[in-house]
Amino acid sequence: MALNRSEKEHIIAEVATEAKDAIGMLIAEYSGMTVQQMTALRSQAAETNVSMRVVKNTLARRALEGTSHSCLIDALNGPLLLAFAKEGPGDAAKVFAATAKTTPTLKVTGLSLGAELIDGSQLKMVASLPTRDEALSQLMGTMQAPITKLAQTLNSIPSKLVRTVDAVRVSKEAA
Repeated sequence: MALNRSEKEHIIAEVATEAKDAIGMLIAEYSGMTVQQMTALRSQAAETNVSMRVVKNTLARRALEGTSHSCLIDALNGPLLLAFAKEGPGDAAKVFAATAKTTPTLKVTGLSLGAELIDGSQLKMVASLPTRDEALSQLMGTMQAPITKLAQTLNSIPSKLVRTVDAVRVSKEAA
């Protein structure tokens, strides 16, 4: 069924809005997937706040123009699935990497993070990126380590003094 001009403009506007709001974006070839596999992929994506769309490439090209994910325009060839990660840059990559293990017909062809095109072969690397909360906890642990070490060092001085005074007291009592 052919789309009329207003329907095409509506789809372009929706995809452009999703692309502007997305931190990371992924495109994948999905041909050969069963309905059950696609349904499972969509439910996993929904759990991690990743939205997915199947759109004609010409409409997707127009929608991605002027967004930070415009680097993917040249990679839009063949039947593709667009995935938009809204919270973490690696969220879509994590979902697709997990699904690709059990579904060999799913092939990620490109990723976009921070207006930079990443080849689909780097999927595992992007999927291993920490989430925002994990990154913040790692940063806080790194920032806390010197302060903790300083507190331990400053605390060791008085405790050594107390142990020394106690040792002197014990040796005087024994004498």
